Amino acid sequence: MKRGVELLEDVEGTGLFAQKGNRVVFNLRIFLHRGDEVPLNEIQFAAAPDQPVTIERGRRLLDRTITLGKRQAAVAIEQALLGMKKGGYRRVRASPHLAYGKKGIPGLIPANAVLVLEVWLREFISSN
Repeated sequence: MKRGVELLEDVEGTGLFAQKGNRVVFNLRIFLHRGDEVPLNEIQFAAAPDQPVTIERGRRLLDRTITLGKRQAAVAIEQALLGMKKGGYRRVRASPHLAYGKKGIPGLIPANAVLVLEVWLREFISSN
C-alpha cells in the first residue's frame, strides 16, 4: 500500500487478487478519525434509490463499481482494494492527501480530514 494508507484490519477473501485494470464491485463505509460515520451511503441512496445495495452489519451499503487504476475513486480507496480477494474486507486509515484532501466534501468531510475506511470487495466484473 502507498505511504499514507495504513492497514488496520484485513480479512482475506477467496480467489484472485484485485489488480489494476480489474473492474470490481465493492462497498464502502467512511468514518472521520474521531469515529463519526460519514453518511455517504444514505445520501447517495436517497438520491438514487434504485441503485443496488448490500446489507452488511445491519447497514444498507451502496454497491459501487470501478475499474482499478482509472482514478474513479479516491486513491486510498483504490489502495485498499488492490490486493484484496473476492469476499475480503479491509479497514484502513487514510491520510488526507490520499482521500478528499484540502477540499473535503462540504457538509460531510472536513478539509484535510484523516479518515478510516471500511471496504468490502464483492466481485470482479468481466470486461467482455
